[in-house]
Amino acid sequence: MIKPYQNCNLPLEERVSDLISRFTLEEKIELMCQYQAEIPRLGVKKYKHGTEGAHGVAWLGEATVFPQNTGLACTWDPELMKEIGSVIGDETRVYYQRDPALNGLTVWAPTVDMERDPRWGRTEEAYGEDPHLTGRLSTELVKGMQGEHPFYYKTVATLKHFYGNNNEVDRGSASVSIDPRNKREYYLKAFEPAFREGRAGSMMTAYNGVNGKPCNFNGEVESIVKGEWGMDGFVVGDAGDVLGTVMDHHYVESYAEALAGSVKAGIDSITDEQDISFRALRDALEKGLLTEEDLDRALANTFRVRFRTGEFDPEENNPYSNMPESKLCAPEHAALSLRAARESVVLLKNDGLLPLSKELASAAVIGPLADEAFTDWYSGTPPYRITPLQGVAEKMAERPVQFHNGLDKVRLRSAETGRYVTIAGGEEAKLKADGNDASAAEVFERNDWGWGNITLRAAGSGKYVTETEAGLSATADEARGWVVKEAFDFEALADGSLIMKSCEGRPIALGADSELIVRGDAVAEPARFIIEVVENGLDEAVKAAKAAETAVVVVGNSPFINGKETTDRPDITLAPAQQALIRAVHAANPNTVVVIVGGYPFAVNWEQAHVPAIVYTSHAGQELGHAVADVLYGDYNPAGRLNMTWYKSVDQLPDLMDYDIIKGKRTYQYFDGEVLYPFGHGLSYTSFEYGEIALDREAIGAKDTVTVSVKVRNTGNTDGDEVVQLYVKANESRVVRPLKTLQGFKRLHLKAGAEATVRFELNASELAIWDVTRDRYCVESGSYTLMAGPSSGNIAVTASLRVEGEHIPPRSLHAKVRAANYDDYEQVYIDECREGGESVALKGDNGWIAFRDAEFGEGASRFEARVSGLTKGGEIVITTGSPDGPVAGNCKVLATGGSQAWTTVTAEVEGLTDRRDVYLGLKGQVRISWFSLK
Repeated sequence: MIKPYQNCNLPLEERVSDLISRFTLEEKIELMCQYQAEIPRLGVKKYKHGTEGAHGVAWLGEATVFPQNTGLACTWDPELMKEIGSVIGDETRVYYQRDPALNGLTVWAPTVDMERDPRWGRTEEAYGEDPHLTGRLSTELVKGMQGEHPFYYKTVATLKHFYGNNNEVDRGSASVSIDPRNKREYYLKAFEPAFREGRAGSMMTAYNGVNGKPCNFNGEVESIVKGEWGMDGFVVGDAGDVLGTVMDHHYVESYAEALAGSVKAGIDSITDEQDISFRALRDALEKGLLTEEDLDRALANTFRVRFRTGEFDPEENNPYSNMPESKLCAPEHAALSLRAARESVVLLKNDGLLPLSKELASAAVIGPLADEAFTDWYSGTPPYRITPLQGVAEKMAERPVQFHNGLDKVRLRSAETGRYVTIAGGEEAKLKADGNDASAAEVFERNDWGWGNITLRAAGSGKYVTETEAGLSATADEARGWVVKEAFDFEALADGSLIMKSCEGRPIALGADSELIVRGDAVAEPARFIIEVVENGLDEAVKAAKAAETAVVVVGNSPFINGKETTDRPDITLAPAQQALIRAVHAANPNTVVVIVGGYPFAVNWEQAHVPAIVYTSHAGQELGHAVADVLYGDYNPAGRLNMTWYKSVDQLPDLMDYDIIKGKRTYQYFDGEVLYPFGHGLSYTSFEYGEIALDREAIGAKDTVTVSVKVRNTGNTDGDEVVQLYVKANESRVVRPLKTLQGFKRLHLKAGAEATVRFELNASELAIWDVTRDRYCVESGSYTLMAGPSSGNIAVTASLRVEGEHIPPRSLHAKVRAANYDDYEQVYIDECREGGESVALKGDNGWIAFRDAEFGEGASRFEARVSGLTKGGEIVITTGSPDGPVAGNCKVLATGGSQAWTTVTAEVEGLTDRRDVYLGLKGQVRISWFSLK
């Protein structure tokens, strides 16, 4: 007789509940982590949550590799994203069938974090700075990954990282300050559609904290994600972050408290060291911090998803149960990878040099990335790689192609002994400073990536110098890894010699047998080296450029150096050596194209001013070279659009840890300066003309929809894609509103001379702001400007729309007002109030928060607030009109002994009548949770 959980005809919840009721308490504990235990008596097999699949299945073996996520975002093509998601699902299924216990169907993708700063080390992993673009693309990827079946999942998408995750510095311990408007209008917007529309089955929380609370303790997982958005899957903690609540955040004192707080906050699966986690769960249960019902709730969420993978049902019920092996690296998947790589290419500038003539007599392909097709940390293993050099060579057929990577070839010599560095024979390939003859010394290819990171590649073997336990050896195939041990720094001394340092800053020394080792306790002094240039890469690059009709310089970044997970970028420019290479080649050959291959925006100001053509692509996977060459030679008309603003300098950016995009004027929505390339920018080999915007109505209500139509004509001689972008601006508002906000986009193909009408359905609810005076969304009444064009910086046509919504009434400060619901502020940040909610704390000794348009009627006479005064206390000064306006009252705050030691204070106030702007000036060590003026 089958048990209820085995009966496919019963409702899912009944099956899940029945299975969980049969687990013992110890079994429940052992099912709470990433690697779920086998329960043979119930037919529950081992299962792993967390197969990597950011832009193709990763870490399991060969799989189709697509462009990095930031490149996929430059396609502005939701339909393509759905197809890519389906391929990821197919190939994940193949690997799952090979080893179900190790290769799970829960895929940790997509990354939907908002990229408000281009310095973020993981910019390559997400979809850009706009929540609408990110939401649309990631939602379609989710749909493709999870499949079309109404019940069974092909794979399960795990959105990450919830939320406010856009810095690597101190990511495991930092807390970011995000006020209600920024949170609701920006940071959460990207996540919402993947749950409401895409029905994503899983989510991962972030390492950081938000407003003083670690994300794995964030109650919004339950209240917003599972509550408002209706997520019915499970939430997983990021690797190590639950135990990190103790070790990194120092938020609680014990692992038992960490596990209990995480589970109660909505974490259903723990991705931490399992033995420690199991012990902590037992301790939490014994201490009453957790109940068995808490585990039941979490396990219901994880097993609800497992049931829908088809694990407990007959194979014939599940359309995804027998994925053919031929789907892995299938030819049609490779074709899709090429399509994605082509669509992601952005033509940044073109003064007529592109496309290159098919009759080009000769070409030079130059630069450190010219003959590379890099993968990143979350890439799969591609079945093949096509580099830009290979792509160009195919186009040129038998015609000459000059190549040089522009890198110096050098010898290293010990400054103390005068002996040259050689590579010892054998598999260890150790570096030794034992050569007397320069001609017998090893020659290394030196690549200066900038900011103190240099790689050395042995010219003889092609292997990179790397740090091993035995010393330095030339044995690495690539410069990559969680710690990049192939990157070295050379520090110049006054006598002209150099000290060589490892990636962790430890000096290189000479061992007893003259071998190069990382300095340890037994070594007295670091070695000093002399670098002798055998071949000047710049000179050779210039020769190649002069010998060719056109030069293509390929530059960019390494996915593992100067920007990656754990490391934010030191700047947004290209490496100085690459800038020098571009200038030298351009001086030698004015017909120079710069191809940037990178995971980030770059400040290429000189190049924009001087080079005739600039092309951008991400590290685009196995078909990088074909896609680049197809664009360069006009076999594909580029239509990629930037998913981020390209700034001119880091001087245009606020501090990396400033998460307020409104006051900090971040992204195209609020930045009012001059940029290098605007959000949505991208050129074509043809031209497009926009007709007027047509609206099916001139005014709508707050719950209505307007159809927006715009005609687009290809007025050039070449077929091509156009990406029509719809932006909206509120012309009047109670608060600071964006300069423009993306509300729709459509990529369409038009033959030369053809015309099409693009239609957008714009619902008034999409124009809502978060009203901090009433803690809810609000569509404001007023006029709105609708703008259509090929980029945020190139608006072709506009129209006006009247919206009959609400006029936000004056504030009432008579009842308790959350301090974090301010309208403006200076020198404060949002922190936690462990009594419930949040508090406002000072960055220094003085700051203020403003509450505008408050209605007092006949007046208020009493100020009351919930505050903490730490060890010194301080003062709250109530003023009107401005921070320096008339003083309505002063409230002294005595020391309370700690940031979470709360007390209630009161003070008399006067002069608060009618409607006024109220400012609370904070001085000393004051923190405030709520206040009222009665």
